Amino acid sequence: MGTEVDMKDVELNEVEQEKQPMTAGEAGNGEATSPTGTETNGIVKVKIADDTETKFTGLSKEELLKVAGTPGWVRTRWALLILFWLGWLGMLAGAVGIIIQAPRCKPLPEMNWWNQGPLYEIGDVAAFSENLDGLKQKIDTLAQLKVKGLVVGPIHKAPADNEMELDLDTVSVAGDLTQFKALIDVAHKKSINVVLDLTPNYLGENRWFDNMMTVAEKMKVALIRWQKQGVDGFKFSGFERVADIAPETWAEIRGIVQGQNTTEEIRRVLIGVTEKSTPAEVGSLLNSSGVDLLLSGVLRANSKTGTQVASAVQQLYDTQNQTKLAWNVGDREQGHLASLVGSSLVKFNQMLLLTLPGTPVFNYGDEIGLEDTDTKFPQMIWYSPEDEETLNGTAKDEMDARISLRKFFKSLSELRAKERSLLHGEYVPLHSNNATLAYLRSWDQSERYLVAFNWGPDKATLKLEHAQLPEQAKVTVSTDPEVLKPGDLVDLQSLELGPGQAALLQFPYLG
Repeated sequence: MGTEVDMKDVELNEVEQEKQPMTAGEAGNGEATSPTGTETNGIVKVKIADDTETKFTGLSKEELLKVAGTPGWVRTRWALLILFWLGWLGMLAGAVGIIIQAPRCKPLPEMNWWNQGPLYEIGDVAAFSENLDGLKQKIDTLAQLKVKGLVVGPIHKAPADNEMELDLDTVSVAGDLTQFKALIDVAHKKSINVVLDLTPNYLGENRWFDNMMTVAEKMKVALIRWQKQGVDGFKFSGFERVADIAPETWAEIRGIVQGQNTTEEIRRVLIGVTEKSTPAEVGSLLNSSGVDLLLSGVLRANSKTGTQVASAVQQLYDTQNQTKLAWNVGDREQGHLASLVGSSLVKFNQMLLLTLPGTPVFNYGDEIGLEDTDTKFPQMIWYSPEDEETLNGTAKDEMDARISLRKFFKSLSELRAKERSLLHGEYVPLHSNNATLAYLRSWDQSERYLVAFNWGPDKATLKLEHAQLPEQAKVTVSTDPEVLKPGDLVDLQSLELGPGQAALLQFPYLG
């Protein structure tokens, strides 16, 4: 019994010692001491390094090959491969289906350089720019108008009705051959082609003299020489006399101008001028003569009402490829646009010429409303930046009006150059009567353009209906931007035009 008691006392004493608070002095013996001197539970967590932890090194090459060759993995790889190729073939079939179902783009028609922008006639170089060198300095200004060709001259030696002194090879007006060649080089750098008016007796009454055959022989030689100088085409007034009386001779002249185009990148244009003014006569002459473009009096004689214009345009459009159609009002012999239609209708006629199917042709100064006075070759008017500060009163108003006309011309010409519907699109008549005219220009899936005119003295309301027309269209260009503002939407069921007003409207392809 005594021994039992003693052992219990020892165990209790040991337990009591474990519960004793650790003092700072005891801590010096390596035992844990509570900083507050209070009792702790005596449990200490000790992290023991696990010598059994190992790094994952993956399977060896032999082990991978062994696993990869198992039937399960083989079947999995084949399934994934089959799914890949099925997916690829499905996407290919979908792409082919989209291509087949998508609407195809209409192939662009074959066009020549003279179909891609307006032609600009300078019948009197001295009146336009003093001389050929001055004309060369104006090429940048003309390029801004998107002009594609200059019709220069005549500039050869040809005293009126004096066949003996006719010299088709010599530059005797407003400069010399060196200046003319320099003009051609500068124009070509700006993508402007140069056409030479080589009408033999341009100052006389009979354009090809009485001894037509002799002149024609001289003409053949001269054409070859001028082509070597870089001329891009020729213009002839009164050519139908040669074509009618001596068709073989005319065919030879045509062959020289047009027949050498097969191996050249840029074709040469052959332009004829006629006094004929009915669509039937003009169409017949265009077919029989073989000229590329024919300038006539069609619009001068048929531009009083919308019905006349619509009829004339439709007759020529129905019988001719539009690449052979040319539209002009003024020219070297008839005078300037503003004098023929009136200054108030200059913008009106600029829009007509620049939106009809075919090539628009302008006389120099038509872009600023230049008028004939005592001559059909008035001096061209040029303005400098200083003029805006020094001019005032009537002179300032006149300058502002001319600048406005030029900006209007430039905006239409730029639009025509970049919009396929205006450049070579189809012509669709929508409406015409004595006072008004409206037509549509459209090409494939390109933006559509609707052009409307009011010749009448009173306001007119047009109700335009056609399968291609939406309910509304956006105003792009207007002769009176205060009434029809660019960007405004107008209702095509009630399109209002003021007296002498024209507007170009735009709407997207509807599908």
